[in-house]
Amino acid sequence: MKGRVYWSKFLYDKGIAKNIIYSGSAVYSPYYEAKIMALYAEALGIPKEHIFTETRAEHSTENVYYSYKLAKKLGFTSIALATDPFQSKQLRRYIRKKVSPDIALIPFVVDTLKVIEPGMIDPPIDFQQAFKQDFISITVREGAHKRWRGTRGKNIDKKAYD
Repeated sequence: MKGRVYWSKFLYDKGIAKNIIYSGSAVYSPYYEAKIMALYAEALGIPKEHIFTETRAEHSTENVYYSYKLAKKLGFTSIALATDPFQSKQLRRYIRKKVSPDIALIPFVVDTLKVIEPGMIDPPIDFQQAFKQDFISITVREGAHKRWRGTRGKNIDKKAYD
């Protein structure tokens, strides 16, 4: 997660990304992943007005789908997935076939993050802002079969963000 936040900051600072959507629900812990990343990004200097969150997604396929829908709703015209190289490769075909072939992939460059790493800090954030009341872990709420379906993009609410 830290690498993804720092990669988004790098892309923002270089002018490659104007707006950033962080995606992720409270899946394995009682904190919304998207909100935690957004709080860190703001603490690192990305202006709040350029940070957006999507808190429905519980799987990588859902992160992409819901973020794409939100980006379109917000009027964004150029959309990319910026994540780690493994996840980029894992999602490439799914994105092209099931979401949109217009989504660019910008996997983080490991060597660039290694250069940034000595300066990577954990700035103080008010993590309670990202807390989900009545949290139940996905491993308790769903069986392995349903989670596997989610991983494959089979649990997506197609009406979300319409």
